[in-house]
Amino acid sequence: MNATERWQDLVADNLSSASIPGARQKEISFSSVQAGMAPSVAGFGGSSYEIPFAGATTNFSQGELKATGDNMDFALEGPGFFAVQLPGGATSYTRDGEFKLNNQGELTTKQGYAVMGSGGPIRLDPSNPAPVSVSVDGQVSQGSEVKGKLAITEFSNIKAVSQGTGGYFEANAQAVPKPAAATNVRQGFVEASNTSPTLAMASLITASRMFETNQKVMQMQSDRMTKTITDLSGTSS
Repeated sequence: MNATERWQDLVADNLSSASIPGARQKEISFSSVQAGMAPSVAGFGGSSYEIPFAGATTNFSQGELKATGDNMDFALEGPGFFAVQLPGGATSYTRDGEFKLNNQGELTTKQGYAVMGSGGPIRLDPSNPAPVSVSVDGQVSQGSEVKGKLAITEFSNIKAVSQGTGGYFEANAQAVPKPAAATNVRQGFVEASNTSPTLAMASLITASRMFETNQKVMQMQSDRMTKTITDLSGTSS
């Protein structure tokens, strides 16, 4: 029941992030772990018993690219991430390329986090009417003037990257960041989440039914044990 409850929680998380560009689906996997030893009875040694264990992994497959026509929307094709600077100075990562310009001309995420370039935050001239363009390798230009190059990051160990809230990802020391070599930028596009709401709803129904089934099995076992104890004690219920 705990395992299926964890499954329901993951599906609910997927549904809540399905509308976030570049969000990644979390998937459930079931295994068993040894929970203890059954006690010995009538001279027979006890045996080990196991319980189900639910583990979560992140599906990093590419989401669908959707054209927006907005030249401040960037999408990534490949395994890379945009690097952004959090208010405290730490670096986070995202696939959500719906960027904006703040009053200082900095390229930012929707939450106001600075989008990082290879030499620091990307800065444009808000008074310059020249259009912003981005090359496939992430070079940002305003008119004919190059303003910087997006710090697109790939990881040697993607399993060490975890998804947080709002479409942001954190990398631990085992992730090993490196400059992008297999990622292209598409201007005027955003990447949708790779979660299918339809499939997620179907999984939620399946998980709910499994929870109810396990609950009934436990109740049946409890009723059976109650009857056995009652019969052995020679008392009526």
